[in-house]
Amino acid sequence: MTVTADDAHPALTDNRDQRHPTGVTGVVDAAGAVLHPIGWAAVGVGVIALVYSTVLETRYLIGNLRLWQWLLLVAVIAVAANAALLNRLRVAIESISSVTKTLTWILVWVVCAVQLFNVVTRYGNGLIEQDIYYGQAVSVAWQSFALIAILGFNYGVRDGVNPRIDFWWENFSDRTKATLDFTIHVLLLLPFAVMAVRLLDGTAAIALGRQRDGTWPAGWRVWETWELSTEAGQLPVGAIKAMLFVAFVLFGLQVVAELIKTGFVMVNRAEYGNIVRRDAPMRIE
Repeated sequence: MTVTADDAHPALTDNRDQRHPTGVTGVVDAAGAVLHPIGWAAVGVGVIALVYSTVLETRYLIGNLRLWQWLLLVAVIAVAANAALLNRLRVAIESISSVTKTLTWILVWVVCAVQLFNVVTRYGNGLIEQDIYYGQAVSVAWQSFALIAILGFNYGVRDGVNPRIDFWWENFSDRTKATLDFTIHVLLLLPFAVMAVRLLDGTAAIALGRQRDGTWPAGWRVWETWELSTEAGQLPVGAIKAMLFVAFVLFGLQVVAELIKTGFVMVNRAEYGNIVRRDAPMRIE
């Protein structure tokens, strides 16, 4: 008897560790021989890139893929035929999101502690008739606060904490939800992540000390060439600017993980789909 993705699983709470216990084998065999949708997406990108590079002329990346980018497309297609390997890749990517989530919560407490110090010293100086205010503390606070948002990109996508409003979402089947998410991720989120990484690559290198002519400062004390904060104490801000590049790399990886999960649901491999049900009657986006 063939079952659907909705029938195969009991209702779940919003605990991310509670997964669907069984798989669905309606259209795919146990070996997972059917090509995962992410493989078909790679095939589509390859065809479009081939057309642009042979028939049409363009300065855009899609028509000027480098050798390693062609090899990456081939690798994606090959891995897409192996469900177990693709799922292990997804698990590895999401383990990174768990690390950044922990770091984010640590930074929340760092910001609270530093800002408490700022408030105490600001209003306590008059009581002790001594100025103990440190400008570096202000820089540490805003840089830590920026890291909370930067490092929260990938785990926000994984846990679905991004606010969205969709009154009809809860009434859709799992496969319809997965198809919508997969399509939007392929057409919007993944290209946006790739674009951001390409734009921020040079910006991150310059923030870390590389000159605009491509050369790096002599010696190993490159932080001495970094841009300085305008706050008193002038902490360097090169590292926090470079973290923007890292953040979008992690964001792009998590989008790939979401494509893997939703793609499995689309081909009725819900044991790899990692479906999570929540009690909320609608999602807020």
